[in-house]
Amino acid sequence: MASSIRRTDLLALSNLRHDGRKAHEIRRLRMQLGVVGNAAGGSALLEMGLTTALATVRGPVACVRRSDEVPDRAIVDVTLKVAPFASATDRRTSNPNTDRRLMEASRWIQRALEATLLLHLYPRSRIEIVVVLLADDGGRVPVALNAATLAVLDAGLPVKDFVCACTAGYSVSTNVALVDLNRKEEITSHGGQAPVRLTCAILPNRNSVVLTQCENRLSSVTVLESILEAAMEGCQLIAEMMKAAVQERASTLLAARQGSLTLSLALTSTEEVS
Repeated sequence: MASSIRRTDLLALSNLRHDGRKAHEIRRLRMQLGVVGNAAGGSALLEMGLTTALATVRGPVACVRRSDEVPDRAIVDVTLKVAPFASATDRRTSNPNTDRRLMEASRWIQRALEATLLLHLYPRSRIEIVVVLLADDGGRVPVALNAATLAVLDAGLPVKDFVCACTAGYSVSTNVALVDLNRKEEITSHGGQAPVRLTCAILPNRNSVVLTQCENRLSSVTVLESILEAAMEGCQLIAEMMKAAVQERASTLLAARQGSLTLSLALTSTEEVS
């Protein structure tokens, strides 16, 4: 217990968050495209800190019912699921068809993707996107949306721009905006007040906001502006890493098509060789 208290005090004196990050720093990102073999769509695995999401895209395909068809564009069907083992604090099995939180988050992701997808190129069709949260340590909606964006790009669907999302909060004790909140920062109260959390999604090349969501009452417009600015800066950082992941995926596919791709197999010990 003493070592834990000393570490907490040391982080506070250094103006660092409890996980060692500065206020403007995002969590560690790991992205992988094409993780699921599916010739009819794309897939992506995204890890942001300890939060992990797997997204798959199928389509455009024909609508199940003719009443769902739109004559001048395609429809986007987003389903967000949470694995039973995703959260250490909540082991309930959530049904995406009845859980209101998942249904609302799915609508947010759908609206954000509709802002960038060129849906008019696929009239009377449907694009199915399924995102499964494999681990939840905060920021489930931004991580799910970023994974869905990468899966859409892996599927080769035309878009106007990347869609990248990030959360931001506000530290009452230091009056500083915090970027990319984790689970502890999302649920920890400050002075008896609910923690401030804002989710933002932008088109980075156009620098336009396509989604903002905040359920807290803020003290002033200045606080809102600082939190929104911090969230947009986090989105820009994530966008740069997403672009690098897409470029790496494209380079790998091009090398494989040209027959110049080299695969290396590393063995951990000589006993593995039969």
